[in-house]
Amino acid sequence: MKNTNISNTDEIIDSRDVIARIEELEEEQTRLEDAEDGPFPEDDAQELAALKALANQGGYIGDWKYGATLINDDYFEEYARELAEDIGAISDDAKWPATCIDWGKAANELKMDYTSIDFAGSTYWVR
Repeated sequence: MKNTNISNTDEIIDSRDVIARIEELEEEQTRLEDAEDGPFPEDDAQELAALKALANQGGYIGDWKYGATLINDDYFEEYARELAEDIGAISDDAKWPATCIDWGKAANELKMDYTSIDFAGSTYWVR
């Protein structure tokens, strides 16, 4: 089985990876049950349950099937900074005033456009 674990410590998660990993684990579970090759490993069962719970929360997000980006709360401030650079709001080599921006406050304001979901005790932001 291809090991593409998704962890609640990942900075960024693509919903398509969640969908693919659920399918992968379900196929492995079915294969083991059909072949009577032993029980489905407990760590895989726990991962599958956590991913299904995540997908259940994220399933109402319009782009979930097509690739919604989940951003870990611990990484969101850095994400906001990178987004500001990517959209040209600040230059990636800017010094002043970019060095004076309260990125925590900027990230909190950006979160207003996102929805929080829980992944095994970690908060992720998605829109």
